[in-house]
Amino acid sequence: METKEKRFGRAWEACWTQMDLLDIPTVRMRELASRMGPCAAAHRILTGRRCSDGFDQLARMGKWELSLEALALKPQWGELFSDEEANEALHRLMEAGCRFL
Repeated sequence: METKEKRFGRAWEACWTQMDLLDIPTVRMRELASRMGPCAAAHRILTGRRCSDGFDQLARMGKWELSLEALALKPQWGELFSDEEANEALHRLMEAGCRFL
């Protein structure tokens, strides 16, 4: 049976595929996820000072749903992230102008 962490990794990869189609760079996130594993990479990004790669471009395009920040807030991934990480993801989205997902 596939773990929740593996399913999260596949969901994040699907976002990258869509970002590639929009010509939004995903190289650093992919490298980090490859090196650390998707969940550890997501934790690092959500506890860091910077938004995920391509976040600003996604925000300008109204494609919030493709960001790590939006992905981390989906109910099915809730147990993978701390309250602090979820709050940071929500804060970043709200600061960028997202009013709903």
